[in-house]
Formats: sequence, structure tokens, C-alpha cells
Amino acid sequence: MKNLLSLAGIVLLIWLLPGWTLAQAPKGGTGLAGTWKGPLAVPGGAQPIQITVQEATAGRPTAELLLPVKKMARYPMTVTLRGDSVEFFAATAECRFTCRRSVDGSELRGKWRQTGFKAPLTLVRATAAGAEAPEGTDPTTAPLFVSTYRTEPVKLASGPEKIALGGSLTIPDGDGPFPAVVLLSDLGMQDRDATVGHYRLFGGLANYLSRYGIAVLRLDDRGVGQSGGSTATTTTADRVQDAQAGLAYLRTQSSIDPAHIGLIGHGEGGNVALLAAGQPLAPNFVITLAASGLMGQELLARQPEPVNPADTAQAGVARRKMKREILVQAEKLRASGSNAAQIETYLGQQQLKMRNEDRKQAEAMLKFRRSMLEIVKQTPGNDQAQAIVVNMLRQRYPDENPAVLRTRAVDFTSPWNRSFVRFDPRLELGKVQCPVLLLQGTDDIEVEAEPNLAALEKGLKNNKKLTVRRLLGVNHQFQAPAAQLLASADGQKSEPIIAPAMLEAVRDWVSQQAK
Repeated sequence: MKNLLSLAGIVLLIWLLPGWTLAQAPKGGTGLAGTWKGPLAVPGGAQPIQITVQEATAGRPTAELLLPVKKMARYPMTVTLRGDSVEFFAATAECRFTCRRSVDGSELRGKWRQTGFKAPLTLVRATAAGAEAPEGTDPTTAPLFVSTYRTEPVKLASGPEKIALGGSLTIPDGDGPFPAVVLLSDLGMQDRDATVGHYRLFGGLANYLSRYGIAVLRLDDRGVGQSGGSTATTTTADRVQDAQAGLAYLRTQSSIDPAHIGLIGHGEGGNVALLAAGQPLAPNFVITLAASGLMGQELLARQPEPVNPADTAQAGVARRKMKREILVQAEKLRASGSNAAQIETYLGQQQLKMRNEDRKQAEAMLKFRRSMLEIVKQTPGNDQAQAIVVNMLRQRYPDENPAVLRTRAVDFTSPWNRSFVRFDPRLELGKVQCPVLLLQGTDDIEVEAEPNLAALEKGLKNNKKLTVRRLLGVNHQFQAPAAQLLASADGQKSEPIIAPAMLEAVRDWVSQQAK
């Protein structure tokens, strides 16, 4: 199953084909309404493509991309008319189809483009009977509504100190009122889009939900972008206040349905959402994306340890050297008369040895980080705690710059770190009575699915409106599994994209709460 997703920011040239033009559109529309289908040639085969176009507003069509081979994954699309060409753009999937329509209106012919890949594509207008529908669903109730939306800048104040928070509110076009959500970011300094390189978890999620009739408020973290305050001094309790401020803002908006306002939190943001749900003026529902069920100290201990690039390179060289030595020894065994089974046994033993060594190193690192965090927890004075942490880091990384070690020790003793190291996400779960959806990726190495979901489910055992879903092959950033990415012309996989399984799960569940 391939995914047609890749990096944002693609600049396209309109590809015009001689002899093709837009067919005469019926009065009050563009003539594009209907379902268009065809195969997209990709390395190793072809991808079935289906685009359904609706004339939601005269002259302003919207569309939905359907990928049948991807378990009927759906992506909202914009439709832009430029002279005699048409451009379909799926922002969440970051792919474009620029085309012209045949004179008889039966075909759309043009180019499909995304980062590292482009190919000609012809779509044929399908009959109603030929249109696909998700397996197990009634075609008459399948989610075909794809809205356009508008984005409004937001400025609000949070907590007793009236910390200014800047953000964006995306609102579907139409009469409303609409269900709405506030997005809460993971730990660290996050902007409103939760940007990591070219990947924008919250930017993509907001775009997707708003095209399906759900308003989305996303905010810059304190000390980031247009928000005041300081990330270094922000605690989990402060973040709960920020979530409550977001809810309060949405309740004042005439376009928002006050009975259907929820919180969606990623990582630590999921725990913040659950804390807010246990307090007065709680949200109407909560969705967590990889929330932690373990103690804050244990979660922090399991985070990847920042390592000097030189150390990483040195470790890589040592590992490659070890592999070469294994292959050389295997060749010697072969030359001395060992048979294939004996060589295979030797290689298997060496691979097992390497895996055991990796496991020992991971366990040693976990023990090391637990020890540092325990020092921070038991030592109230920052100067004393930082001195001990610096000494521990110096012993483990003797070649590291002393200034870098000092900076890391300061980070370990920040107000947020000190509060989170004592944080128990289970304590307030008994107070959460609103509907809750827990989503967790099975390939998450930062917040492992099984121990964390087990702890959260236990804490929420009295909540009669709890739903739990494990998303196969999805990591902590809720990116699609590598196997679902489309290969580029050189055979390489495209950049990470948001997992369709998560997008659809969130959309369907929020829509269900609004019924």
C-alpha cells in the first residue's frame, strides 16, 4: 500500500496539452461535478486514483481524493480554475494534479506532481455505479463533504498573569455553528503548526479537519512565535491554563457550537488535555495522540539522549567496521571449506551478538538518564544539582564541550523539567467523565504503546465513554509507515507525512461526538 504524500511547498508549472480545453460548463457550475478515476503510473506498478468533485457553491467546487489501495484513504482537495486549466491540490497529502478537460467533458488529462515524483495522469469520468466507497460503509453516507475554510488570527490571554497567546483559528465556510477543537502540543518549544523540519503535524491536522466541517484553534507555545511568556519557566499546570483559555475563547465565537468543543493533545499535550477534562468547565471531549501513562520521570528517561554528532559518527564507523570484520571472517570460513549452513549459523550468531550489544547500550543509557533525573528530583538547589549532573555528563562524554554539558544541566533543572519529573498522569484520570479517544502508534519508541495505554486505560476504567485505538506502524509523530510512502523516480521513499489512519480516526470520532 503506497501513500501519495510528501513535502509541502511544491511550486508547479501549469502543463498544457494541445487540443485539450475545458468543456462548456453548465449554467451555475464548472461541469466538474462527479467522480473521476484512472491509474497513476508509479515505480513498480500503478496506483488507482479517484477524485470526487462537488459543486458546493456555484463557481467554487471542492473535491476529495480517494486512494482505493490505501484502505480507501480520503484527502480533501481544493479546486482552482486557471484559464482553461484545472488544478486539484490535496494539502494534507501534498500532491497536485494539473490538467485540462476534453471537449466532450469525459476526461481530465495532465500531470500529477509531488516532491521527487511526477507522472502523466488521465482520469475518466465514472458512472455513479463505478464510484468507489469505503469497505463496510454505505455509499450514501460516505464522508464526501469537503469544505473550503477561512483562517483568522487569534490573540488571547491565559492565566492570572494574562500571558498573551497567538495562534490561528480555521473555520469551515458555511452557516455553522461547527464543532471545534483546540490543539495542544508535545513537550519542547512548538509553534502552532508543530513544525519539525518540513513536517507540520498540527498544520496538516487543522487543514484536514476544517475541510470536513470541524473548526480548529492552534496556538504558539509560550515563548514561541506570537506568544508571550517563556518556555523554560512554563510548567504543566501553566499548560492546562492555556488549554482552558483556548476553550474559553472558542465558547465566545458565534460560529462555534458550544456543546461540541474538545481538546486534541499530542504527547504531553494529551496529558494536559486529560488534566483539563478533570476540572470545572471541562471540554466536551478529548483526543490524545501518544499521551503518557507512565510517571514523568520515566517518560523523560526514555527520551533519546542528545549526542554529539562526532560521537554518532564515531559509533557509526565502529559499527560498519564490525560488520566488515564479520563478512571477512565469513569469507575465511568459506575458503577453509565451511558449507553454506555453517556460514549461515555463524552470521546468525554475530547478528544476535550485535542486537544484544545494542540492547545493553540502550539499557545502560536508560539507567544513566534515570540516575540524572533522580538527582534533579532529590536535589532542590539548582547549583548543586547542576554541578552533579555536569560531572555525570563529563564522565560519560569526556570529549564533549564543557559549555554544552553546562547547558544540558541547566535544561535538566528547568522549572518545567522539575515539575514534569514528579508528574503522575494517572492521579486525576478518575475525574474525567467526557468521551475520550486514546490513539497510540505501535512504532512509537518515545511513548511506547502498550505500557502507556495500559496505565491510561486503568486510570480511566470508570469512564464509560472511552475508546482506545492502536495504529499499526505509526510512530510518535503520527507519520505514515515507510511502506505507505510513494517511491520517487530514483526509487527512494518520499518524506514523512501524516498517517491517514490517524486523520480519519480523529475526523470520524469528532463528527460522531457532534451528532
